[in-house]
Parts: sequence; C-alpha cells; structure tokens
Amino acid sequence: MKYYNQTDSVNWLEEYKEREKAGLKAQRIVASFSKRFFSEHVPCDGFTDVETLDCPSHFFEDELMSILNTGDRKGLTWKYYAKKILYFLRQQNILKKLKTYLQYSADEQSFLEGAVLIDQYCNPLSEISLKGIQAQIDDIVAKVCEFLKSKNPRHPSVDRKAGEVLIVSQVELQSQVLDAMNYVLYEQLKYRGNEVDYYNSQNSYIHQVLIRRTGIPISLSVLYLTIAKQLGVQLEAVNFPSHFLLRWSQGRERSTNIFDYTYIDAFGKGRQLNVKECEYLIGHHVTEEFYGVATAKEVLQRMVGNLLNIGKRESTDQSYQLLRDSLDLYLAMYPDNVQHLMLQARLYFHLGIWPEKVLDILQHIQALDPSQQGAVGYLVQHTLEHIDRRKEELGPDVKLHFEEKHRDICYSVGLIMKHKRYGYNCVIYGWDPACMMGREWIRNMNVHSLPHGPHQPFYNVLVEDGSCRYAAQENLEPNPEPREIPHPDIGRYFEEFADTYYVANAELEIRYPDDLELTRLAAQETDETDE
Repeated sequence: MKYYNQTDSVNWLEEYKEREKAGLKAQRIVASFSKRFFSEHVPCDGFTDVETLDCPSHFFEDELMSILNTGDRKGLTWKYYAKKILYFLRQQNILKKLKTYLQYSADEQSFLEGAVLIDQYCNPLSEISLKGIQAQIDDIVAKVCEFLKSKNPRHPSVDRKAGEVLIVSQVELQSQVLDAMNYVLYEQLKYRGNEVDYYNSQNSYIHQVLIRRTGIPISLSVLYLTIAKQLGVQLEAVNFPSHFLLRWSQGRERSTNIFDYTYIDAFGKGRQLNVKECEYLIGHHVTEEFYGVATAKEVLQRMVGNLLNIGKRESTDQSYQLLRDSLDLYLAMYPDNVQHLMLQARLYFHLGIWPEKVLDILQHIQALDPSQQGAVGYLVQHTLEHIDRRKEELGPDVKLHFEEKHRDICYSVGLIMKHKRYGYNCVIYGWDPACMMGREWIRNMNVHSLPHGPHQPFYNVLVEDGSCRYAAQENLEPNPEPREIPHPDIGRYFEEFADTYYVANAELEIRYPDDLELTRLAAQETDETDE
C-alpha cells in the first residue's frame, strides 16, 4: 500500500489487471533466462527485456518476490533467475537515487544517506532503508540523552524533539555530549573497530555496522558524526590517509589553522587527538591538506574505494560481484575516470560477459584518452573474437554416459558427494572422462601425486561453502547422509531437490541426457541400503 495515496480514488479493477499483466510478463522473462544465459559465466546481458518494462516496476518486483518466496524445494531455476533480475532492478533504482543525491549541493548531502545508498546498491536483496537505519540511530541517540541527563539534567540536548535542528554552542556542553556518546557507544553498546577482520566488506555497510557493532574508521565515523549532529555538535569529516578521522572546532569554526581543531578517532573509541598524535596514528608526517574537511561525495568516494580494494583482493564470484558493484558506484560519481573505466572493461572481458558493453566502454575510453589506444585496441580485438565465437557456437556439448569413452564415469550429475580428503559436501553438476585443465593447474594442484593422476574422471562440483571445484573421482564418494547444498548457483543447474539428490534442469539435462535416470537409481539404491 506504500505505492497508493489513501486520499486518491483508485480503479482497483484496472490495478488488478496491471498486476496480472506484470505477473505474466515476469514469468515469461524468468522462464526464458535459463536457455539464454546458461552458458554465460555470470548472467548479465544488459537485461534488455527488464529495462523496457511497459508495466509498473513494483508489480514486476512483486511477482519476482512471489517466485522467490515459494517455500518448497522446487522451482530452483526460476528462483535463481528471479533473484538475478530483482538484483538488477533494485540496483537500477538505487543508481537513479544516487545520481539525484549527487545533484544536491554539498550542504544538502547527508553523509548517512550516502552511506545507505552504497549499502543498498551492494546489498539490493536486503531490506535496507534510510528510514530504518535512522530509527536505529535514533535509539542510540535516546540512550545518549538518557546518560547525558544523569550527568547534566539541564543540558539542552536532553530535551530535544525528534527532527529538531539543534546547535549546542558552548564548548563545555559539546564536550559533555561527546563524553556521553563515547560511554554509550563504546562502553554500554560495545561498538569497536574491527581490527581482527579489517578487510571484510561488511565493515563498510552501515546496516551491518549497526547489527555487528563493529566497522572500519570511515563507517564508524559516519555513525559518530550523525549521532553528534542530532545532539547539536557539529563535527567535520577529515579524509586523513590510512585512517579516516573527524574534527571538532571547539568554538574556532572556519579556522584554517589545523592546530585549532581536536581530531576524533571513531575507530579508537572516540579518543581525541592533536595533530602530532594523528601522525603517530599512521606512523608518518603528512602535509596540512590532509587535515582539511572532506565533502560527502569525497567520503562516498573513499567508501567505494575501500570496497573496490576488497574486491581486488580475491578471485571468487563473490569478490567479482563486489568489484562490479563498486565500479558501478564509482563511475556513477566519476563517469569519465579512465582508470576505472578500463578496470570495468577488463573485468567484463575476464568474466566473458556482456561483450557489447565492453566495446561501448572501450569506445568511451578512446574518446576520453587517445593515449590508451594500445590497451584499448588489444581488448577490442579479443572482444570481437569472443563475439564471433559466440555466433559460431553450434550448440551445447552433449555427454552420453553410456558411450564407451565414458565407461569409467562412476557418478552422475545431481548426486550429493563427500570429498574423502577435505570432508566437504558437494553436488556434481558436470564431469569429464579425464582432467581437462591445463598443465599449470595440474601442477599447482599436485594432481600427479594421485594414484590415477589426471587420467581419471574429474567432476565439476558445487561445494557447501559457496565455491566451485574440480575434483578427481578417486577423491569423491557418495554422501551417506545427503542433504541440501547451500550454494548460490544451485538453481542455475538444478530444478529441484528431491530429498536425497538434485534434479537437473532442462539445460543441464540437454548436456547430460543419461544422468537423471542414473542419479535416481543411485539415490534409490542408497535409500534401500540405509533401510
């Protein structure tokens, strides 16, 4: 009902028709995705059908949520693609909000709103709202007021009303607010800087900071600054190298002398520092420019930069997604940044997705900076080759289990397995009669130390920890207690979990047409043995 004004007269029959039409369209699109995107490493082709919806987007999202909320173990492929489309749709909406936000004047840009937009974009399937985050912060503010009242019942911040713009001018009264904040945040609520797991992306998401009560300097500073502002103390963001800080004027506002400010380390339990102590914090001297005020856009840039660096640290599907999301955010703020445009083009090229988009990016880079011609030309050539190969593909590679060359294959797709050496649970989604990886991989994985080496069947498996692995047959055995595998790509390959095994979806069955019956028989034999 949030989409309807109670005072408006609504033709509910027409609204119902629109919802029905949106639902049917959503089902058609979701049903088509498996065939269209099964061979892509990451389903992404611009989602052109979704970009040109001729129905209200909230109805379309409602249908996608209906698909996702079906509680049984069936329809896994539909759920997989409904989730992908919902992810895309919500990100597009958030990106529009971010671009509107960036049009505000610097004074109108809220640090908290910016942090929430980043959080929402990187976690579009989570229910995160500025209103909800603000309500949680209001609860902390109320606790600070309660403690402040016990120390100074007459303090002007104690009787503030919700939404009231309060300014506390006296330095002593400001100091009392900061002392109360430090007690409530760090002593009572146990907020802390996450020194143990510093490079975890969760530290950058404001909703996770509030849940886990830990973060990095910049996320904790946004929280600290927001609370202080609501209580009448104006703090400023300082884009200090290696360790984000806040500064407090103590009555000397607009001073250009860096020594006129006290610097606050929200990561270090709100401790107050002078200039020399700030340098001790990072271990070296810095020039005065690093003590200056940072705008909300600069703070957002640094938050996104942190996420970019985290995404670069690993080579997993999860890190690639973070890299894609943070690049989208960065380029929304700085659309002509050649370095990040090139990184985006290389990332898409590496993942083998959306080659037409890669060409668009490269063309834009060439127009911005002709000196990039060498790198651009190399990527253009190989991207065009990729497009040509895709056009020449005759169809899927079909593997028949009963062919003579596959006689050594013991297992079939859909079986729940256990790794003998590492103990992980997994499900098979593909197989080869011998190891198909290159010499370097075989050497790095020490495959030759196995009794049968690379000359034995190898299986593609989805592992319960979210990874995809390539395992030798001699290292796998049927799991005596088969259970669901919580892997994000399950729906890409399987339609249903049938209590003890997975049922291949239509696309996987085309590639392994003999396996479904073999999997059913194997699962049945296991059940009879258990009985």
